[in-house]
Amino acid sequence: MASAVEDMLDEACTAALSADRALADRVIVRDSEIDTEEVAIEAEVIRLITLFQPVASDMRLLATVLKLNNDLERIADCAVNIAQRARHLDGASTREAAGDLRVIMSGVRQMLRGVLKAYAEDDADAARALIGQDAAIDAFYGDFIRRLAAEASRSPERIGAHLDVLSIAKNLERIADHATNIAEDVVYLRTGEIVRHHGR
Repeated sequence: MASAVEDMLDEACTAALSADRALADRVIVRDSEIDTEEVAIEAEVIRLITLFQPVASDMRLLATVLKLNNDLERIADCAVNIAQRARHLDGASTREAAGDLRVIMSGVRQMLRGVLKAYAEDDADAARALIGQDAAIDAFYGDFIRRLAAEASRSPERIGAHLDVLSIAKNLERIADHATNIAEDVVYLRTGEIVRHHGR
């Protein structure tokens, strides 16, 4: 599921930067695959809890899987939102914002790849190191909004296109938040320490 979600994000970003409607459509269609997988994973976790009444690290694992399952499905939803915006982006808007979008996309994709690797390798230290990375993405996103607002004020006739670009950036920022949730859950899984809200 994680691999499929990561692929969807990559394709959605490519579709947005190239205004590739066919690729955007493919991302949108794949959402049902993720939804089906989410339901199956949740049902299996509930079955295991009911049958075996796990405790300690086993229970932590199942609780973490449930939470990761939810965050991955939400990331897929954000990828679909990006793809939906990409379907009717005009080339001029994409070219104007491409530099800023590439910066956000690169940071978000690296963060997601990092937290999924940390989960796969049971690496709490790597997950902990990733927890603060969304702050840089949030800061860049804030600057991007200000630049986009200034551009929109100079060309109000293109406000729709600016809103599409803004929506893409916002969904990327949300994906960084979900990646942070996953990193926090990996730390909890391996150490039992709850690090949500620390230092925020």
